[in-house]
Amino acid sequence: MTENRIQCDVEELLRVIAGRWKVVLIRELETGPRRHGQLLRSLTGITQKMLTQRLRELEADGLIQHRDVLEGKVRHVEYSLTEWGVSVKEVVMHLHHWAVAHHENLAGRKRLPLKEMMH
Repeated sequence: MTENRIQCDVEELLRVIAGRWKVVLIRELETGPRRHGQLLRSLTGITQKMLTQRLRELEADGLIQHRDVLEGKVRHVEYSLTEWGVSVKEVVMHLHHWAVAHHENLAGRKRLPLKEMMH
């Protein structure tokens, strides 16, 4: 038997941007197209495998796009935000500013998994 659930658009947005590195990748791409290697160097602590996985997830969700660039005989892939990705970045930045303003309320709180908070 399937569970009847009310579809919540906010919950879906949080699913799309949840997880380590997604918001940071969106921020890294706000200044323009970046290559895989550039992203890898700019994100201290991320592995190549994790970067590739998160880029694929963001692309599948429509926030970023990639294009092949041929420079001489070398092919490069550049990633950039889609129009929808830019609008999501604006929402994320509003959340960032709110979180900074309310840091004292957020610090030290017991954290529940997102799934539990939304039900």
